[in-house]
Amino acid sequence: MEAPNLLNPERRMLKVMQQDAGKEWTLEAILQACEWKDQAIAVGAGHGLTNHGLVDTMEQVTRTVKAAPEGYKAIENGLLEHRLWTWIQTASDPTMANLQTAFERHEAGPGVGLLKRLGVELVKGAFHASNPDEVSEHIAQRTSFLNALPLTAESADAALFEHFKSRRGLIEVAETTTRTWTITSAGSSVESEHLQEKQAISEITTELLQSEAWKEAEFRSFDVTLESATPRTGRSHPMQALIERVRSIFLEMGFSELVDDYVQTAGWNMDALFIPQDHPAREMQDTFYLDSPASIPLPDDLVKAWGDIHEHGGATGSVGWGGAFSKATSEKGLLRTHTTVNTIQYLAAHPNEACRVFSVDRVFRKEAIDRTHLPEFHQIEGIIMEEGANLQMLVTTLKTFYAKMGYPEVRVRPAYFPYTEPSLEIEVKWRGQWLELGGAGIFRPEVTEPLGISTPVLAWGMGLERLAMLVLGLDDIRQLYISDLEWLRNQPIL
Repeated sequence: MEAPNLLNPERRMLKVMQQDAGKEWTLEAILQACEWKDQAIAVGAGHGLTNHGLVDTMEQVTRTVKAAPEGYKAIENGLLEHRLWTWIQTASDPTMANLQTAFERHEAGPGVGLLKRLGVELVKGAFHASNPDEVSEHIAQRTSFLNALPLTAESADAALFEHFKSRRGLIEVAETTTRTWTITSAGSSVESEHLQEKQAISEITTELLQSEAWKEAEFRSFDVTLESATPRTGRSHPMQALIERVRSIFLEMGFSELVDDYVQTAGWNMDALFIPQDHPAREMQDTFYLDSPASIPLPDDLVKAWGDIHEHGGATGSVGWGGAFSKATSEKGLLRTHTTVNTIQYLAAHPNEACRVFSVDRVFRKEAIDRTHLPEFHQIEGIIMEEGANLQMLVTTLKTFYAKMGYPEVRVRPAYFPYTEPSLEIEVKWRGQWLELGGAGIFRPEVTEPLGISTPVLAWGMGLERLAMLVLGLDDIRQLYISDLEWLRNQPIL
């Protein structure tokens, strides 16, 4: 039998398999017999021969359960529920309050949830289990499952497998495909003279035509009737596209953009905005304080002005927050928790110049990662400072911005923020419901007067990721930052 137009790897593989027509050839055997090192060549040659009906391909898919990054941590340090249960059994006073002190917040909450599902209850603030041995047994079974990995999916305990599948990052399932090949009668009948490897030419060049070597050459054939793959083109990530869209709208409305540093002082980040020094947002559980620099010097006159405002209201007519103001607290280094820290510094540097500025940049807060929270996210910030600026101007500006974003129905509600009065929450109509997207207001005198600002300052801010979830129809904020190329390709152009 004359062979179809085969590629050289296909010819070599078929010639080798003809030497033992009854054998089921493994990948390792093919690689050794054909003197190949790259398994992709063998798999490609086997696929081509199968398409020609000269070889049969058998595939077996094996699913293996392996530990994922969080799983390796649990194997080394113990599962979260194991560590909490051990603490509850050994602590002298196993209360919820003491547990929150012994464990980080991002562990305490999920860990208590895991224990509750195992039968551990909170009774008057203390942990209690009606059947402690059963709790220990369940945790021991989970620990044994992790320690036994890797396992085939078929041999793994079904209930524990489903349990760990529902927990993020503890296990992963890898699929391995094993291929073997057998020669068909058609493959065995191909004459060896048709399996001699030759140089196949896939591109005609000027050098080839000038040398006349083309007369003796073998040309590779192409089936021009087959559908070709659509070429993938580059495109902006949906988040970057949304940032550019927000920028273009603000620029169209006559605003200028601000870009500034992530590292700031607690003074500019909080004191300047009349946030009291004992406010919960300043705790290490909510704010990323820095070891280097742990402290950033601030001018004495600026710190004194903030101190006067905080302690007794200064000359603003306010009574302040009372208590003693600490310069050391004000000079602590941190990662900014909002972009307002940069706009307030811009206003302090230009206290007598009317302006309309905005920023779309990253901020950092010590949040536990879940479907609606990230420790690093983007904030959209806008400021208007000019004579005669008022609440009606602020509401109109917000409605104009959201209308340009495609949300014409906007309403505002009274709210409270330490640095604005009056304060508003902004809501838009989406799928028949009102959704809160940010806050706004007019800076209080306690914010503006220490910086020498005498005209009204309108301010608003919102989370970009929340807006992105709205625009893209997502219910999990983490989807914005995973490397899912197929999802990215299918996103609309913003």
